[in-house]
Amino acid sequence: MAPGASPPFLQACLRRPVPFTPIWLMRQAGRYMPEYRAVRARLGFLELCKSPEAAAEVTLQPVERLGVDAAILFADILLVLEPLGVGLEFTRGDGPRIGRPVRSSQAARALPQIDVDDALGFVYETVARARKALADRVPLIGFAGAPFTLASYLIEGGPSREFLLTKAFMRREPEAWAIMMTRLADVTADYLNGQIGAGVQAVQLFDSWVGALSPADYRAYVLPHSRRVIRALRPGVPVIHFGVGTGGLLALMREAGGDVIGLDWRVELGPTWARLGQDVAVQGNLDPAVLLADVGAIRLAAREILDGAAGRPGHVFNLGHGVHKETPVEHVRALVDIVHEMSAR
Repeated sequence: MAPGASPPFLQACLRRPVPFTPIWLMRQAGRYMPEYRAVRARLGFLELCKSPEAAAEVTLQPVERLGVDAAILFADILLVLEPLGVGLEFTRGDGPRIGRPVRSSQAARALPQIDVDDALGFVYETVARARKALADRVPLIGFAGAPFTLASYLIEGGPSREFLLTKAFMRREPEAWAIMMTRLADVTADYLNGQIGAGVQAVQLFDSWVGALSPADYRAYVLPHSRRVIRALRPGVPVIHFGVGTGGLLALMREAGGDVIGLDWRVELGPTWARLGQDVAVQGNLDPAVLLADVGAIRLAAREILDGAAGRPGHVFNLGHGVHKETPVEHVRALVDIVHEMSAR
């Protein structure tokens, strides 16, 4: 990239013309990479997140290995929950667990006010280290979990398939739900603004589990709080708004806000973008499982997505969710090269 030129990733987020379609991948730093596994062999997950030197190293690994057009901060969406005193821990094989779930009105109302900058300063140090090491080769993306996804972890106590406790709580205790969601929205906005202050150049709001909701429930119980986060962010930094299984919610997610709407693989990019309107950028949306096939199949699938985008300004190529740990590294590198080659203007 020429000195002083704006990176293609940031240009695409703002729907400006780019010389090629930029690509980065969710979970691009992860267990499929031997470099990452080597770091994890000596550090537990939470220990890694809290080590700015190691977390910055992991953030940069995909940039060096894959040639992606953006780095994404290595952290976890649930780090903001630990200072709330709910007993967050990451167990090998079982994923994140909340030791003291929030399942009553009293518990929701009692969530403490926290100083995000003090509690999560190690993340900001990771941002500063990563930005320095990147030396503006590619932009750095920050991220956070959206209020609904954070609330679902707090209530369920860990990952869930049906979110029965969460859905029951928000209907049974609507006032306590609103208080909790407002608290989580404010914490999330503070956290993202802290990342922006430390140097990230774009942010992604992950509403990983919001696809479990109906449009009516999203509108009533989620949209105002996601909007609260996005409207509180410092202006001038592109915001990507992403959820999984959100085909029926995308118009509402757009209403909540974001410069870029992330699409999972369950929707067709071209028709979906047409429904959302050309005055918003889109990100996505290759099925991560395609990367387990051969390079010929990857090429065909990438071509379909690029054809759907039709070269319009505002497309950021990505997966429809994160890279699977079984994925061959050479297939990921091949995808990056294929997208750059096929989309060259």
